Amino acid sequence: MDASFSRRDLLEPAELRALNARSDLRGWTQMLSHLGAIVVCVVLHAYALGTPWVWATGFGLGVLLNFLYAAQHELSHGTVFAHKRTNEVFGRFIGFLMIFPRDFDQVMHFAHHKWTQDWERDGELVREPYTLQTYLMWLSGVTYWRNRVFGVVRRARGLIIEPYIRADEEAKVIRESRIHLALYLGIIVVSFVMGSWAWATFWILPMILTKPVHQLQNTIEHLGLSHEDNILDNTRSTRANGFIRWLCWQMPYHTAHHTFPSVPFWKLKDLNAKIEEKIQGEVWRMGWIEFQIEVIKKLRQKDESQYPMNEVWIVPVKGRQMRLEAE
Repeated sequence: MDASFSRRDLLEPAELRALNARSDLRGWTQMLSHLGAIVVCVVLHAYALGTPWVWATGFGLGVLLNFLYAAQHELSHGTVFAHKRTNEVFGRFIGFLMIFPRDFDQVMHFAHHKWTQDWERDGELVREPYTLQTYLMWLSGVTYWRNRVFGVVRRARGLIIEPYIRADEEAKVIRESRIHLALYLGIIVVSFVMGSWAWATFWILPMILTKPVHQLQNTIEHLGLSHEDNILDNTRSTRANGFIRWLCWQMPYHTAHHTFPSVPFWKLKDLNAKIEEKIQGEVWRMGWIEFQIEVIKKLRQKDESQYPMNEVWIVPVKGRQMRLEAE
């Protein structure tokens, strides 16, 4: 099955137009519910300071902050609100909180969509193949945060090494990094003068300490899948409950999202159903924990570079059997 199947043959133009329709109501409902949950956790965390409950409130706050990247992702695609400017304003605000400047993230993510699983051009794959050690470091968040912070600093210095950033995009990426870095330093200086650690207590520390939870979703979407140009074999969806789907802004329907990135997050369930009806089976799908168990087991045997690039090598046994039977 070639990659064009799920794009050209899946939907009629009228169906795609209907799925692409934006809704400010749905966008505001999701955005305000997520931001509102963060505000509640901030208040609870403030009351919990100095008590053992601080670990629970800090965990909840950190998870909600980390998964706010799902909002930034959708805002970059312009699928949250009907108006482009509203998407951009919220995207820049959340990108600042994530230490993930919007312009850079958008360039990187669009390269990821254009060249999914291409080692040299996929914006989210430009890395060395994992060993067990490097994978666990990424899963823990240690190398994730190192790349984020050092990346902003390096680009603020005018050094662009990312192969997916075009020459005509460099200026805006550098300017944005400098603005972010200046604002971060300004917050630290003002906080030092005022003797306040609020920035660390309610923002940075919760995000850093709970990053491994967010990495469960980040790592599951493409790792261990084919590197060929076939959406149905190079992208994985996540088996998740309603709360996780809300927290991830419906990104567990990741195959559907990659098939038609213009479809808003709240319609991905319907799109996923159409895809599975068309292929008469399920897209690749795993749960967070079963995926991590399988990845670690595979990487204990050999490094990622030693597995075939044109095959799916991380998949539940049941899923593999079902695919083979279907073929």
